[in-house]
Formats: sequence, structure tokens, C-alpha cells
Amino acid sequence: MNNNDPRPLFVRALDQTQQLVDTTGPDALDLPTPCDEYDVRTLLGHLLTVSARIDLALRGGDPLTIPVVTTGVDDVPAAWKERRVSLDETLADNAVLGRVCTLPWGTLPGAAAIAAYTGELATHAWDLAKATGRVDQLDQDIAAHVLPMVRQFVPADVRGGHVPFGPVVPVADDASPYDQLAGWQGRQP
Repeated sequence: MNNNDPRPLFVRALDQTQQLVDTTGPDALDLPTPCDEYDVRTLLGHLLTVSARIDLALRGGDPLTIPVVTTGVDDVPAAWKERRVSLDETLADNAVLGRVCTLPWGTLPGAAAIAAYTGELATHAWDLAKATGRVDQLDQDIAAHVLPMVRQFVPADVRGGHVPFGPVVPVADDASPYDQLAGWQGRQP
């Protein structure tokens, strides 16, 4: 395995997110999430958008053509799995690593885009797990791997506007990797 290939960790983040999506019951849909503007239903719709945006960006398209939240989907797990099939096909093409991708926050090579989206998936998996009382089911290794990158590329001092995070929430140095990631992303662990 190539240590510079971000796809294996990204697939782990996809798998983790899919497991959470698959096991979120209808009784949880109206629960609040750490994202003030989202309840669980809206967060699931955003996760559907994220999966479609990732695929479109990695194929060279414009992810901003897809709304921030996918609505009107009755079976979110089935919709996620459909999008996952396409995304897995995209990821299987080694050319994706060097392809120039336009993301909502800039233009990057595919490898960097995949790494960045791993951080987004990890954060939203935490959001969903936190909202539904399942933080203990998260793979702390994923957060440990993305935390240095997120700290490097998401500025601590400029928040709001095109940096869609609240102020950094201080957490203990020995807090779990997911708590540290959540705090950096402006969420209260």
C-alpha cells in the first residue's frame, strides 16, 4: 500500500459514515446535532450531498452544482449506497489522484481533495454519532490521522464566511482524537 495514497483512510471514513447512516433509525431524525442549523434528518441529507459532491469533484465536475442538503429522500441508507457505488468506481481509477479537482474551498489535486474530504466525513460522522449517542462507535484512528491536516488547513483565527466553523473549542491535550477534532471544528465535544 502506498502511504501517500489517501484512498484507504478515505474508504474507512466512508465505511464508518455508512455504518452510522445505516443504523440511524426514524426515531432519531428530529434530534438536534452539534451543527446548529441541522437536525439529524438534515445532517443525513447533507451527508448524501457530501458523497455526491466528492464523486463529482473527483470526476472533474463542479460540486457546487449540488445543493448543500439533499431533500426528499425516503430511504437515506439506500440512496447512500447508490452514491457509494459510483464513488467507489471513481476511487478505483488511479488517475483520480492527480486529477485537478475544484472544491468549494479551492482547486486541488485529487489526492489532496480526497484527504480533505476524509476530514469532512470524519467530522460529520462525529456529528451524527454525537447526536445519536454513539460516539463510542467511532474509529478514533481516523480522527487521529486527519487531525493534523485539519489543524494545518482550517485556520484557528479566521472562522465564518468561507470557513464554515465556529471558534475553536478548547479541549484537553489528552482528549480523544475525535474530541480534539470536534473542538478544532468549533463543536462542543
